[in-house]
Amino acid sequence: MDREIDVADKRKQWAKRLITPLGVIVLLASALMWLPGWVRPSLDRQQIRTARVEWGQVQSTITASGTVVPEFEQVIASPIDSRVMAIRQRPGALLTVGQPIVELDLSASELVVERLTEEIALKQNQQAQLRQGLDRELNDLVTRREIKVLEWENLQARAEQNRQLFDMGATSKNSLRESELSEERAELELHKLDKDVANIRERTQTQMEGLALEMLILDKERGDAQRRLDRARIRADRDGVLTWVVPREGATVRQGEVVARIADLNAFRIDATVSDVHAGELHPGLAVSVRIDEGEHLMGTITRVLPAIEDGIVKFEANLEGADDARLRANLRVDVHIITARKDHTLRIRKGPFVSGDEGDRDVFVIRNDMATKTTASIGISSYEHFEVEGGLLEGDEIIISSMKEFIHMDHIQIR
Repeated sequence: MDREIDVADKRKQWAKRLITPLGVIVLLASALMWLPGWVRPSLDRQQIRTARVEWGQVQSTITASGTVVPEFEQVIASPIDSRVMAIRQRPGALLTVGQPIVELDLSASELVVERLTEEIALKQNQQAQLRQGLDRELNDLVTRREIKVLEWENLQARAEQNRQLFDMGATSKNSLRESELSEERAELELHKLDKDVANIRERTQTQMEGLALEMLILDKERGDAQRRLDRARIRADRDGVLTWVVPREGATVRQGEVVARIADLNAFRIDATVSDVHAGELHPGLAVSVRIDEGEHLMGTITRVLPAIEDGIVKFEANLEGADDARLRANLRVDVHIITARKDHTLRIRKGPFVSGDEGDRDVFVIRNDMATKTTASIGISSYEHFEVEGGLLEGDEIIISSMKEFIHMDHIQIR
């Protein structure tokens, strides 16, 4: 027989049935409340790099690769065709002025100097003999002229005497005419001797000048040969370091062939290369900044741009303001930043992978109150350390400068 359920039991059963759906509802409400916090992306501050927008200088630069080389390097070439007899110094040796480096076979060059010296001596002897012979001939003509002057003066006096006698009727006209003809003949002979003397002197001068010219040419040839001989004694003409020398004794060297190189390691310059994409921007006078240590730079100036482009590479040379800096070493590889533009007072942000490409608008993340918000910033010129900020950001803004490619589609990121 059925028994009627107590009212209290009914209430308990009803409460049990109500608690289960209410619990589910509460759980769902809680999930809906906390889910956005669980789903919203976040970044640990330790995983990112940040920098603040600041005022400062920005230099637009082109990055090139450079090598430190001695500013002055003497290239010693053989002035003659010869053979290496001995190598007195090896690469790396410290040299002083006058120190022998390479000994060449000088026998042929010495013979050339001796031959030219003998030819000059022979010409000097010919010149002396010519002068003596011409002097004798000239002296003979001068003596004959002096005699002819006396003869002419005597005939002149006799003709004058006959003219007086003819006027007095004491001599015939034929006698007068004969004396006058003798006077005229002597005068003509005297004029001829004068011309002969002048001709002899002119001929003597011409022949002496010809011999002098021959001697001058020979003397110049001997001087050139002597200088080549002196230069063939390969010596250091300055203090420095021997960087290269002909490697083998007995080797044949041709005139003009390099036999040694001496570097002055007290001053250096930069030999650099850059892509030919930038060839049109390069010219002498552009400033460069050379990075020699972490955070340490030396300023310089481009002095020469080589006209040839090889394998897509342009080569140029730059002098340094601190060419004698103690940190510089020959063959040291350095980064060279060619400064093409500069702004001395502008907003800037430290460089990082958060911006790629050229100038223009870029999406960046600004951190405010532990929230990174995507903001459009206008990026201007860039140096090797900073981007110029032309707009969109303010001084003091904290920017994420790490790569944000994975989050660029988001507007907000929680920073933990």
